[in-house]
Amino acid sequence: MMAPKPGERERRSLAQPVETRADGERMTVAGYAAIFGEVTMVGDLFEETIAPGTFARSLRGDDIRAFYDHDTALVLGRNRAGTLRLAEDARGLSVEIDLPDTTAGRDVRTLIARGDVSGMSFGFEAVGEEWDFTRALPRRTITDVNLFEVSIVSIPAYAGTSIALRSLECARRSDTRSFLPATRLRMKMSLDLARRS
Repeated sequence: MMAPKPGERERRSLAQPVETRADGERMTVAGYAAIFGEVTMVGDLFEETIAPGTFARSLRGDDIRAFYDHDTALVLGRNRAGTLRLAEDARGLSVEIDLPDTTAGRDVRTLIARGDVSGMSFGFEAVGEEWDFTRALPRRTITDVNLFEVSIVSIPAYAGTSIALRSLECARRSDTRSFLPATRLRMKMSLDLARRS
């Protein structure tokens, strides 16, 4: 197996119920794209967790966008435009997206309000990670990333297992706790829809 090529992405998906609340005219989706310390199974290959501080460097300067279903044609927000706000707090990666008055924005708002869509994932390249092979299943702790995007997703599902397997095999061969170049998409735990004036 070969190590992942730059730009290859895996998707991690989890979903929980979505809450909606009204507060003015502007519609804002808010929630968490990642929860620190939460253990996720990647296929049946390994466990994965995200350490506090993982996003700090990237949030200081990366140009990050919000999409619907990872579709770059369906832009919902951008941090440099102020329509996407991202921050690390004690819990994880906090996300707020001011939905645009576009077909995609209105559709996403309606789907979340109806309960049809309840998940978010994020795309990143791991630039700092540690592997623990002393456990029954290896555990990967991600410590630093280049964050590319967050997405509101319609189908929470796992994908990209072959890329995950290559990451695991590469880590075993290197027998180090250094970083491996791999892009990841992780699921958020919850969304809520808010109207803001």
